[in-house]
This record gives sequence, structure tokens and C-alpha cells, in this order.
Amino acid sequence: MTTRKRSSATIIPLALAILICLLIGAMTWLTFSLVRAARTQYGAPAEDLSSSQKLSLAFQLYLHERALSTPVDPVGEPIDFTIGIGESVPTIAARMEEAGILKDAGAFQMYLIYKGYDKTLQAGEFRLSPAASAVEIANILQQSSNARINLTVFAGWRLEEVAAAVANSGLDISEDNFIDAATRGYRDYLHDGTGDFGSLEGMLFPGVYTLERSTQMPALIYEMVGRFNDATTPEFIQGISDQQLSLHEAITLASIVEREAIVNEEMALIASVFYNRLRIGMKLESDPTAQYAIGYNTDQKSWWTNPLSLDDLMVSSPYNTYQNLGLPPGPICNPGEDALAAVASPAESDYYFFRASCDGSGTHQFSVTYEEHILNACP
Repeated sequence: MTTRKRSSATIIPLALAILICLLIGAMTWLTFSLVRAARTQYGAPAEDLSSSQKLSLAFQLYLHERALSTPVDPVGEPIDFTIGIGESVPTIAARMEEAGILKDAGAFQMYLIYKGYDKTLQAGEFRLSPAASAVEIANILQQSSNARINLTVFAGWRLEEVAAAVANSGLDISEDNFIDAATRGYRDYLHDGTGDFGSLEGMLFPGVYTLERSTQMPALIYEMVGRFNDATTPEFIQGISDQQLSLHEAITLASIVEREAIVNEEMALIASVFYNRLRIGMKLESDPTAQYAIGYNTDQKSWWTNPLSLDDLMVSSPYNTYQNLGLPPGPICNPGEDALAAVASPAESDYYFFRASCDGSGTHQFSVTYEEHILNACP
């Protein structure tokens, strides 16, 4: 009896150990099989994935193989699809499923992550067919020659902000190269009558630019400056002439109005305040000019320091209108059409001061005297 008990006590742990080894072996075999199958079916995974990520994604791709390899509609017609700047992969995938381009947005997203395509998707306009599989669609999105991009330039952006948007748009143009072309190389892009600005700051016209991904620097800047030229119509030129401003001065003032205004309807009135100050030799004292002089704020990660301190208003720069009379030496941003119109056709007013309203509406309180200006301060 004692011998049997000893034999059982020895055999059971041994059997368990063998079973565990078999299970580990089976799991290892399954792991390598899944990873190998995924590599065979979908190609090599992204290099920055961990081993556990590769295994997890390989398993998911195995489960969703049909959704990835079967088109939604084998005879479906191509659909125009736009990927917006900064749009997330989950949002893109969900919209594709809603549009009838994909069977399974989740499976498509996992495939993008597996391949590393989630980090390389570019904004732009695409022609995508429901007759293509999810894998084929993912590959199409990676082929830049088959897509156009939308570059959005917002009114009030300074040159560096425009350059960052260009570099992130999908065009093969770096920030440094764009800035260099818009400063040292700017004369090559000027059209007749645009004057000698010293750079293209103020002339990189805001708007949405739909471009081929192959677009190079000259074509891009010619397009931007061309839109600027279209906006500076004969009526605009006559308007600024009536205000006794040169084109360069008008664009500089428009850039200040652009940064000061939140509500476009107030631009003409804001322009009138600055004209009134210029006429009597009063400093413009515009916060955006001090912000421009300060430059990039690393703590705020912004080109426009806000709020400004008293020390900020003392920054030594020809652009700082708290320290210098008259207009700064050039534009502080790229103004839009409304700001240009406000400078060419300002409102008539007796105002010399304005400050933000206290209700958070973005509007301003205007006043004739400094005493009234003080009374308009928020509690």
C-alpha cells in the first residue's frame, strides 16, 4: 500500500509537468504559427511593435481575415473620400465604414497598426472603391501619387505656422525649406506690383489649397501669392491709396487688425482706431505686435504668448508698437480678405481705445478717452 501511494505521488506531478510542457509547446507553436501566417498573408509587421503586440495583432488579423480580404461590393463604383488634417485613424476608419468602403472599421484599423500605416496616413482627397479589399485600400492610401492633399492656411497665422502646416500636409516640403523660400528666396515668387516686402509674410493668403502631392515649392508659393494678388483688387488699391498707405503698409496694418479681431464684423471699427492713432502720432500699442516680437513660447507651445506680462510689453523690437511709433516694419501675420477690406474701407469713428468685452463674446468695448477705456475694464 505504501509503495502504491509513493508511485502515485510521483506519477501525478510528473504527468502535470508533462502536460504543462505540452501546453507551453502548443502555445509557442500557435504563437509562431500565427505570427508566421500574418507575415505570409500581410507582409512584415511594423518594426516598432513589441512581441506581444505582434502576437495580439496577428491573432486579430487571423480572426478578421475575411473582413480584410473581401470587398464590400465587387461591382461598386469609386467614391470620393477626404482625410482631414489631424484626423484620427479611428475616425477615418469609422467614416470609411459608414461610406460603404469598408466592411469592418476595427479590423482595418488593426491592419493599419500592424503595418505601421496608422503613423503614415496623410490628409488629402482619394478615390476609393468598395470593390477593393481593406488591405488594398490601405495600400492605396499609402501611394502618394494617387492622392491629392488639402492644405489649410488660417487667417492670422504667421510664416512659421504656415510652414508647419505645409510640412505636415503630405507635401515633400520641409518647414525650413519653406521658410527659406519665403524669406531669402522670396523675390523669385513676387508678381508685378507686389512691392519689396522683405519676405512673403502677409502675402501667404489664407484658405484651403487642394494640391497634388507632387507639388513643389515654386508652384505652392505662386499659388499662395497668386491668391493674395487676386484679393488685392483695383478697388482695394484705390481704398488704401485714399487712406494714404502703400501696399506694404496696408498689409502690415491688416495683419494687426486680423490678430486683434475675434469677430470679423468689428474689423472695420478696429481699423478706424488704429487710423485715428496714426493720424495724431499716438502709439498703436497692439498686443499682437508684442507677441510677434517675442516669438515662440516654449512653455505655452505657441507663437502667440497669452496672456502678456508688463515685461512682455517692454520687449525690445521694432515690431513692438508699445515701444515704437507708427507701423511695425512689416506684417506680423497673413491677413484674410475681411481684414484687408477693413483697412481699405475702415469705419468712421472717434475711437482711440478698445478692449475685450467681459462677457466672453469676443467682441470689444470702444471708447474715445482713456478714462472711458479704464471704466470698460472687467471687474
